[in-house]
Amino acid sequence: MSQPNILYILADDLGWCDLGAGGSDFYESPNIDRIAAEGMLFSQAYATCQVCSPSRASIMTGKYPPRHGVTDWIGAATGEAWRKNGRQSKMLPAENGEGLRADETIFPQVLKAAGYRTFFAGKWHLGSEGSYPEDFGFDINKGGWDAGGPKGGYFAPWENPKLESGPDGESLPMRLGRETAEFIAANSDEPFLAYLSFYSVHGPIQTSKDRWEKFRQKAVAKGLADKRFIFDRNLPVRQVQDCPIYAGMIEAMDDAVGLVLDALDANGLRENTIVCFTSDNGGVSAGDSYSSSMLPLRGGKGRQWEGGIREPLYIRYPNDIEAGSVCDVPVSGIDFYPTFLDYAGLPVPETQYVDGISLVPALHGQEDAALSERDLFWHYPHYGNQGGDPSSIIRRGPWKLIHYHEDGHDELYNLDLDEGEQKDVQNSHPDKASALRQRLNAWFLEVNAKFPVTDPEYDAEKEAAYLARVEHKMMPRLEAEHAEYLDPNWQPDADWWGSQVIND
Repeated sequence: MSQPNILYILADDLGWCDLGAGGSDFYESPNIDRIAAEGMLFSQAYATCQVCSPSRASIMTGKYPPRHGVTDWIGAATGEAWRKNGRQSKMLPAENGEGLRADETIFPQVLKAAGYRTFFAGKWHLGSEGSYPEDFGFDINKGGWDAGGPKGGYFAPWENPKLESGPDGESLPMRLGRETAEFIAANSDEPFLAYLSFYSVHGPIQTSKDRWEKFRQKAVAKGLADKRFIFDRNLPVRQVQDCPIYAGMIEAMDDAVGLVLDALDANGLRENTIVCFTSDNGGVSAGDSYSSSMLPLRGGKGRQWEGGIREPLYIRYPNDIEAGSVCDVPVSGIDFYPTFLDYAGLPVPETQYVDGISLVPALHGQEDAALSERDLFWHYPHYGNQGGDPSSIIRRGPWKLIHYHEDGHDELYNLDLDEGEQKDVQNSHPDKASALRQRLNAWFLEVNAKFPVTDPEYDAEKEAAYLARVEHKMMPRLEAEHAEYLDPNWQPDADWWGSQVIND
């Protein structure tokens, strides 16, 4: 068999249950769902962090965030600068890396050295000039630069020095899909890596008028919710999937995915192309645009619970993977690096330490003790803009222990029995909690983890007052704002709805 092509599709801020294949009955994603139906669905796939840059760096390097040094989104406030956010937090976040280090050998570089043509489109957010995709093994870069969101929005004209703006009203996800499809068509005679990294569905949430109206009507027909938010510890958290703007964004991204899948078919590449679809962190149920619900999972982007770290992951490879298969073994973003090299018949470079394990045996439907018996780890010594706490996590089998750095307490959950993480069972399983905590402490030393420090200016009364304002003033405003999205007379900003012809 010749070396397979690789189409890696990465969504931004798309949650585990934000797709039809993930259980949503509101959002529509037939093209992405097709990847799952024609390949393997991973029911317990994880990002290595609850925010974007660390998990994206882990995909590229095969390492956990403390090893590659990016533990928060690039540009986040750390140390005393965190106080400017006004959160009145107990701790000052740890230092954070500024991008991929020059001594990292990311998997696209390995593929390029072996003769693959390499293409990147969309969001990068892994360093500034000198650390762009073209500096790390990509032959072509369409849109990857410093920014973590779509500057200028999702309709042209946008502001991106690496992606020439299209005609007014052009859809950004469709443009990225077209650029990827054109690359595939031009390189159909040689092995390639096409890395399509959507800015969708990161805020700001924007859609076209026709999509908004379609999903507004769908939400109304389902029955309007009386209440969309609960207050969970420090922020309102969305409990209902009915935002027509966000639904329109998912559909637009799905249409772009369909365009790229069609390009594979049109060029006779379907059978020998690995198609992988996933996301970089949990869906946004708190903070940012408060756009979706991750139920039955707790929390979302930026938070330490399953809604913040569990991802959709679907892999299709007709030559090798049984259609409609499911893997229930926990896997992680660190695993893509060895998996793709394994399929390409290439070794991991001796100079590159990799935490991940190849998923090829699992994709073949084989039991793999190396996967099923390993521990998974997370370390986030920061505060999430979406309400996450400085915390670290270990998962072993069904057991998940969360360690909180503010006061040193732990929570223990059995995910087989309590997927929504509502019942802390450490008191009834003290030996399990102790063993997991000891392993987590040992892992901190192995990866040279950095930690937040207590803020000497912390004032408990000020924090309580801040949280009261969020719960009793901000949350009612959110409820009203999100209800208005379903009003037939609602109007967005004037620059959203350019040309309907170009959008589609």
